[in-house]
Amino acid sequence: MTGRNQTAVTEFLLQGLPIQSEQKSLFYALFLVMYVTTVLGNLLIIFLIRLDSQLHTPMYLFLSNLSFSDLCFSSVTMPKLLHNMQSQVPSIPYAGCLTQMYFFLFFGDLESFLLVAMAYDRYVAICFPLHYTTIMSPRLCLSLVALSWGLTTLHAMLHTLLMARLCFCADNVIPHFFCDMSALLKLSCSDTRVNDLVIFTIGGLIVVIPFLLIILSYARIVSSIFKVPSARGMRKAFSTCGSHLAVVSLFFGAIIALYLCPSADNSTVKEMVMAMMYTVVTPMLNPFIYSLRNRDMKGALGRVFCRKITPFSV
Repeated sequence: MTGRNQTAVTEFLLQGLPIQSEQKSLFYALFLVMYVTTVLGNLLIIFLIRLDSQLHTPMYLFLSNLSFSDLCFSSVTMPKLLHNMQSQVPSIPYAGCLTQMYFFLFFGDLESFLLVAMAYDRYVAICFPLHYTTIMSPRLCLSLVALSWGLTTLHAMLHTLLMARLCFCADNVIPHFFCDMSALLKLSCSDTRVNDLVIFTIGGLIVVIPFLLIILSYARIVSSIFKVPSARGMRKAFSTCGSHLAVVSLFFGAIIALYLCPSADNSTVKEMVMAMMYTVVTPMLNPFIYSLRNRDMKGALGRVFCRKITPFSV
């Protein structure tokens, strides 16, 4: 009976970002611009890859999935944050909170796995250029994408189901701007040892293994690059990996700063700042990184716009 009485919580209150009331309008406008930029930038990447046949390659298949993941990852938290910044009662229903947590885990994990697939693609392109088309066959590429989606679905579902079995007491205030899993566990009245164990083991592996695989790929890439006799060949190889390496640094840099460099003094504020980095800033910057540093994307942009303008000029 006690357990049943403790599950009376039907909604949670999101405390949001530590912003003073007189600054809310400024930050609201800033976050709105960032979110719109994220949506438009990633949609542009997806449409360019879809419309330009020269971008129908393994690398851009992974990139289009990454852009979709970035778009959805930001959309999981930002619309609710913007809504709550204008609301007197920044609440979220219990079911909505679990749904938000599920998709946050899903698209966060998906980005991690897609970055691994892209690192492998660059590894094959540089270390085995003559066998690239054979190794990176359409079947393998689709299998890597399907595997990424499948693993993230199972992992996010596991944590969501484990969270759904917990009971929550009267305290329903989440000191975050979204339904963060660690914040929800702190509010629970139930025994959370199983949840903590799963987070530490499976959750840790989901982050650590992709990061180590990316590091291993780039170690092999760097080793191969230094064997290239010409400086031009080295520059071309580095430029091929530059955009992907920048995205990896942004994404995993924020996660490492949050989980491997803990700070007891301002842990809540630090968690929110780091969460903003990899849920808002990174998805917004990724399209710029790939479009500004990538000649193929610039060429595709020119070809698509020329194709659209030519019929009108004729």
